[in-house]
Amino acid sequence: MTATHRRIAPLFASLLTGCVVGPNFKQPAPPPVTSYTAAPPASTAATPGILGGEPQRFISGAEIPADWWSLFHSKPLDALIEQALAKNADLKSAQAALLAAQENTRAQRGARLPQVSAGVGITRQRDPSGALAPVPSNNAFLYTLVTPQLSVSYVPDVFGLNKRTIEAAAAQAQASKYQMAAVYVTISTNVAAAAIQQASLDDQIDATNELIKTDREMLGVLQYQKSKGYIAGADVVAQQAQLAQLEASLPGLVKQRDQASNLIAVLTGQYPGQVAPPKFSLANFTLPSDLPLSLPSMLVEQRPDVLQAQANLHAASAQVGIATANRLPNITLSANAGSTALAIGQVFGPGTGFWNLGAALLAPIFDGGTLLHQQRAARAAYTQSAEQYRGTVLTAFQNVADTLTAIDQDAKTVKASAAATDAAKASLDITNVQYKDGYVAYLAVLTANQAYQQARLSLIQAEADRFADTAALFQALGGGWWHRPDLNQGSQ
Repeated sequence: MTATHRRIAPLFASLLTGCVVGPNFKQPAPPPVTSYTAAPPASTAATPGILGGEPQRFISGAEIPADWWSLFHSKPLDALIEQALAKNADLKSAQAALLAAQENTRAQRGARLPQVSAGVGITRQRDPSGALAPVPSNNAFLYTLVTPQLSVSYVPDVFGLNKRTIEAAAAQAQASKYQMAAVYVTISTNVAAAAIQQASLDDQIDATNELIKTDREMLGVLQYQKSKGYIAGADVVAQQAQLAQLEASLPGLVKQRDQASNLIAVLTGQYPGQVAPPKFSLANFTLPSDLPLSLPSMLVEQRPDVLQAQANLHAASAQVGIATANRLPNITLSANAGSTALAIGQVFGPGTGFWNLGAALLAPIFDGGTLLHQQRAARAAYTQSAEQYRGTVLTAFQNVADTLTAIDQDAKTVKASAAATDAAKASLDITNVQYKDGYVAYLAVLTANQAYQQARLSLIQAEADRFADTAALFQALGGGWWHRPDLNQGSQ
């Protein structure tokens, strides 16, 4: 190798490897916090003997299972969620979006390699006899020209334009992956929440029907007493108003129950009314006693919305590099080789071949500030993505904190509601005994039963809240999607 070759070789190598413009993306650091709430939770209040009254313990650092809903020990719920994950239209759409993003990334990677194309041209042409243009060596003015050729072009990634473009496409594919994971978590949680709501509403409807029955009996007693002159008409009217209000509340409960059934049908990829709505009762669920609580430093690595925001930030960072590289020179290397003959049989004969090599340098000189402002816009977009990421992280921590508070306080609500229900039931039992012994009228029994049924309604709602809180916690912590092989595949 000559001295000249030794000087040129490093320059040629630098052109091939490129001098990639920045910035290089750095993953944001985890939030500097060690707890979700000011007072870290340990366990919730217990209410023995009550559905949903079991104490719940928080296990710090425990893993979130992929099928967290199985902790409710409800096979119908398990079947519904698996059906939703297999047939839900939103999830299938997210899967298709991910596939499209991955294919776009693969397509962009092809720009880093030389582009090779081959073709052949066959033309029949006639030149005028007086033309100055060259004619074939046999001086024929009517002839057929056959020209096969091979073309090669290559754009060295001198300043990393292709690399940053591929980086942006790969980051967008990652964002699509996390979007799909977010849809998965949302669907599984929505099915569980709808099933819990339907169970609660069915139980509330049963309790309301019992309460309506009691109020009707109470109204009958009052009407009888009024007919005998024992009470005034105002007492009857007041009871009629109370019964009417209670009956008016029943259609609302039925409407919400049917809407929950319709939601379950759509989430599982079916039309409302296509199949019989599932029947749930809160008694069909088991409240999980041990709740995993991810470390705060792990939350940003688990929540799909946070990871999607991070991928968007990565893509915005790559766009800054793209805008910077567009302001720098661009080099294109090209080569063509082929043959030209008057007949196909002569294409590869002697004297028919041709070739050329070329290099072109294109550098922007004046563009009215377009490229400069595009670069500034990319930097502003990166700042926007950074703030969006920060906001997403804050919201994620708020979700967990709110859910932990709800779990703690709703456990206390169940305890208080159970105490109120027990007191109302004890009052009803005593009143029944007094009625049998002749100390009170039957109206007192109906009044005590009414108080008991109203307390029971409040307890049903409090019990349902505990199941819903538990499902919300799993969603807030990320839903365990990373344990499913079909969701945890890396983007290509």
